Amino acid sequence: MTANETSRIEEYYNFVLPLIKESGKLFLEVKKETLEVENKSDHDLVTIYDKKIEDTLISKIKAEFPHHRFIGEESSGTKHGTPTLTDDPTWIIDPIDGTTNFVKDIPFTGISVGLVIEKIQVIGIIFIPHLNDLYTAIKGRGAYMNGKKISCSNVQDIKKSLFCYEISVASRSALFKLILTRLQFLTKEVLAVRSFGCPVISLCYVASGKLDAYQCDGLYPWDAAAGTLIVKEAGGYVIDSSGEEFDLMKPNFIATSTKTLAEKYLAIEKIADNTWMKKETDL
Repeated sequence: MTANETSRIEEYYNFVLPLIKESGKLFLEVKKETLEVENKSDHDLVTIYDKKIEDTLISKIKAEFPHHRFIGEESSGTKHGTPTLTDDPTWIIDPIDGTTNFVKDIPFTGISVGLVIEKIQVIGIIFIPHLNDLYTAIKGRGAYMNGKKISCSNVQDIKKSLFCYEISVASRSALFKLILTRLQFLTKEVLAVRSFGCPVISLCYVASGKLDAYQCDGLYPWDAAAGTLIVKEAGGYVIDSSGEEFDLMKPNFIATSTKTLAEKYLAIEKIADNTWMKKETDL
């Protein structure tokens, strides 16, 4: 990363932060009875506000920093395939994460904005309007919630760990049986299991010590760009579910309070995955 870009990271952060807070006001103005919804797929609802928030953020950032690039859920979308990440400053935006929760008036929804420069995550901001919680991180400077520094729980014993698994992705036929098999093994080992239907909040809860581990396979860059940086800046650990290095553009991952805890989860899941594969082969 050039010295010039490094020195400007705080400028980028200070510019986008009030835009995200302003977008949160639009978020809260929505009335359920006037909500216009279109089906994007059987298990993914997109709203006019999703599009409006993303368009507003992109247009204002682009006006200030015209050389910056953008990857967003609405502008890039799954129908376009995996977006290409270049070395240019790139904002990765999810205007409303947890859209089904949003439509159903469940308050676990959030706005997620991450900045990547030369393929390095440098800024992560997540705003949860219904709870008025703002999670932020700049690479190398720690993670914060509403201006107060936060840290992961430091739990290393899997039996004492509160685990969050994104069960909503089980609706995808390719993952359904695998996820159920993993949960059969994991529920015997952990303190308890939760699922919030909102990846960005789940990552924030790992960063702030409310959860000890969160896992989801089959996400997109806009689901993970801000939250995974916040976890790492809070002292946590993020790794691909295969045990390989985390890849932001193909985010299948587990985020945990400690590396030791991640290794324990992945060891159990390896046994579960082998069991699942054997059953599939025997069919």
